[in-house]
Amino acid sequence: MKILYITPKINNEGGVARVLSVKANYLVENFGYEVHILTQNEGNKPLFFSFDDKIVLHDMILKGNLISFFLQYIKALKKAITKIHPDIIIICDNGLKAYSIPFILKTKASIIFECHGSKYIEEKEQANSFFTTKFKLAFKEFSANRFTKFVALSKESLKEWNVKNGVVISNPLWFKSSRFSDLKSKKVIAVGRHSYEKGLDRMLQIWQKVIVNHPDWSLEIYGKSNKNQELQKLVNSLKIGSTVAFFDPVKNINDKYLDVSILVMTSRTEGFGMALIEAMALGLPCVAYDCPVGPRSIIKNNENGFLVEDGKIDSFVQKIELLIEDENLRLQMGKKAQESTEKYNLDRIMQQWKTLFEEITKQ
Repeated sequence: MKILYITPKINNEGGVARVLSVKANYLVENFGYEVHILTQNEGNKPLFFSFDDKIVLHDMILKGNLISFFLQYIKALKKAITKIHPDIIIICDNGLKAYSIPFILKTKASIIFECHGSKYIEEKEQANSFFTTKFKLAFKEFSANRFTKFVALSKESLKEWNVKNGVVISNPLWFKSSRFSDLKSKKVIAVGRHSYEKGLDRMLQIWQKVIVNHPDWSLEIYGKSNKNQELQKLVNSLKIGSTVAFFDPVKNINDKYLDVSILVMTSRTEGFGMALIEAMALGLPCVAYDCPVGPRSIIKNNENGFLVEDGKIDSFVQKIELLIEDENLRLQMGKKAQESTEKYNLDRIMQQWKTLFEEITKQ
């Protein structure tokens, strides 16, 4: 079977790139599929994650104003389809342009849209007018039904969409481990790029309150920096620099989870929440805002972690302090967290993809 993935970038440190590398490698190594990936990498720059040498990478250079950009996009897509002749095309792109693909491509291949974010992600991040927002949402909804299949990462994510072609296939856990955190370290970890969506500014405001009673604890934040977010400036203004440290993304983030006791997530939107299942698989209890839509599909409140009403800072602080002050609670929740990640087993998830591919190609 010949598979073509279309995605903005795979040469970055993001969750989409990591998951795509895991899935594409699996399809090649275990199912013997021919896998192609069409990107906007802007050249064959070094890749952060490892992709099997058998995977064929294609790159499209898109420049200019909005109209020129879109016309180049259409041309590049058509050129790739003609060259590759895929059986299945999978779109891993939440940008508005991706929703136009069912209308601009004439192909016998089945086209799957893999949704990696909230339906409302662009509208939350950008200051659009009321009518612009309504138009974008209506276009997304209309387009989503034109794909062969619309794959959401959770039932909660699928509920955002009024689609008849929806399927739920979660992201897989990309590692297996026999080691777990002993939860004795006085460290809390947050993982995510410095963006409005990830809400790290909210985490810093929470942390200022936490260390009033727990100044011996520290917060480690792993993710690609962005000067526009001015997070270091916020740290300085909150006077919490002695207990907060920023780190660049690392490939083996699982090693870092073993050295901390709690993971926190203060995202404004999440398509899934890879950091949650990674940390939970290594026995970490997690505290997350109940944002649209990922965390609530992973965390069972008061069982394997805490879900906090979105934006309620004092409630978030309270949950962190509960875990800091009660080691037995940490251990109990950590154990349940680890057990709850078994359903994200890589073999299990990839078999779901194989079944879907076989079903739609037969049709």
